[in-house]
Amino acid sequence: MAANTIFSKAPPSGMKPKKTGVFDAQVFLESVGVSRRVEEFRKKQAIFSQGEAADSVMYVQKGSVKLTVVNESGKEAVVAIFGSGDFFGEGGMAGQTIRMGTATAIVPTTVLIIGKDEMMRVLHAEQALSDRFITYMLGRNIRVEADLIDQLFNSTEKRLARTLLLLARYGKEDQPERVLQKVSQETLAEMIGTTRSRVNLFMNKFRKLGFIEYNGKIKINKSLLTVVLHE
Repeated sequence: MAANTIFSKAPPSGMKPKKTGVFDAQVFLESVGVSRRVEEFRKKQAIFSQGEAADSVMYVQKGSVKLTVVNESGKEAVVAIFGSGDFFGEGGMAGQTIRMGTATAIVPTTVLIIGKDEMMRVLHAEQALSDRFITYMLGRNIRVEADLIDQLFNSTEKRLARTLLLLARYGKEDQPERVLQKVSQETLAEMIGTTRSRVNLFMNKFRKLGFIEYNGKIKINKSLLTVVLHE
């Protein structure tokens, strides 16, 4: 079954579109228009697949998305999870012709899909969106570097604690989500490079220590930060 698509409506005949004046980046990201549309995806539905044409940029309006990559031997790894307010699928703007991974909705998710050419045009024309997009990408690049260091030098327990805090958006300017939607232990294991049994062991330990409350959904308490800071 295809995803539901929301299209923009043309103004009634004889009426001119209202002039908005100052460009509002948030309004742009929450609306449909020329070469951009909103699509709704069911839980576990693919948003795009590895090997497809990289011809658009995505913005998560609501929900959660995981990005996975499958190697030649068929092994799959979760390389990123995106939530509300995150961009993804921007590789085509950097010269990629095909998608390097598969994006899948973790929960029912609403995504703004912006054509690559339209995104390039708006980024050049509107500094507000350009500043927001660049800031986001720089922040994500820092996160990728930190993830690599985390994999190289930190214990499995500390990697899991850091991943949970990041998924809860701890330390962001706005309030962290704290309560995570259903994220399977298999997904967490793939993200930190370990087994499900190890994740289960540490999740139970975190719960007993009061760092998290785990009953289907995961509530992250700030005390979990002590695991990351502990040497």
